Amino acid sequence: MVITLQDGAYICKAPKNVYTGHVTSILDVAKKAGVSPTTAKRAVNQPHLLTQATLERVQTAIQALNYEPDRMAGALRRGHSKTIGLMVGNIIEPFFAQLTRTIAKAVHAKGYALIIADNEYDSSLELENLRMFHGQRVSGLILRSAFGTGNLEYMQRLQEQGTFILEIDHFLANSGFSHIMLDNRAGVEMGLRYLHSLGHQKIAPLTLFDATKLQDERAKAFNEIMLSLGLKIPKAYQHSTTPTEEGAYQRTLELMRLPDPPTAIISMTGNEAAGAFRAFKEKNIRIPEDVSFLTFDDYSWMSLVEPPLDVIVQPIEAMGLRAVEITISAIERRQLDTVVQERFPSRLIRRGSCTAPRKHTLK
Repeated sequence: MVITLQDGAYICKAPKNVYTGHVTSILDVAKKAGVSPTTAKRAVNQPHLLTQATLERVQTAIQALNYEPDRMAGALRRGHSKTIGLMVGNIIEPFFAQLTRTIAKAVHAKGYALIIADNEYDSSLELENLRMFHGQRVSGLILRSAFGTGNLEYMQRLQEQGTFILEIDHFLANSGFSHIMLDNRAGVEMGLRYLHSLGHQKIAPLTLFDATKLQDERAKAFNEIMLSLGLKIPKAYQHSTTPTEEGAYQRTLELMRLPDPPTAIISMTGNEAAGAFRAFKEKNIRIPEDVSFLTFDDYSWMSLVEPPLDVIVQPIEAMGLRAVEITISAIERRQLDTVVQERFPSRLIRRGSCTAPRKHTLK
């Protein structure tokens, strides 16, 4: 199959015969198999409707002619393709890489194609990708919605025009779409209670909730659960930063330079954890002697460093598989207004990066 990039969208075309340059069509297949064009089309799209003998004749002709269906043409006729769109936050982050791999395998096993994009958590880039998915006539869309104002209106328009939508890992305020989420509040509470049980009271997050820029559930839950535990959040711990590796690196340095630094730091993502760990190593800040460190996600490097990190693990594979199950079921049942909203539990793995608090100040 030949795949070309045109106006930001991948277009699949049937291959040309290498000897004549002729584009093999379903009519050529029908003629060679000695069947009607309708029968040839059924062999491709509804093989269960044909007898085994007829199906084998058509399949033999398809192989002999090296025929590939023009999926986009079929999508235009039907209104939608047998394709699922997937938009993640950042494809290079291990969380999204594993999620993408899980979803891709599950989608392929169901006989669907997958188109992948990332929004880098930016609403404007997300809108461009949504338009691309619309142009591809995707039947379903699984997306990690961007922070900020979002594109709820355009997503609603897509659903009205026949695309099932499911949000994963983060969903927009006032969204009525299906979603698959970690039970973020329970995960944060588990982590904070763990640190509190070790004796920590001065606990700082690497990112903070912002109602307009960073509507992150974990960051919001941090504030609420700290208060429920009777713990104060000093103003010096409340400065906001970007939820990136570099932002976490800079924020970690700021926190550890304070006259009264935190005795424990919690990272809300594995991407942030990489930035924090780099800061610790560069400034010879010892874990857990100088500061305890706990993070969401369990990336491969986290068990290989010294000390290995305590982590709050997300069931990424289970979440991805369930997202595909819900999406394809809604598509095939033609119930695009189906709303399924589910939460998955996390678990804590203790490896040695958290201990009873000691004081350390970075000069």
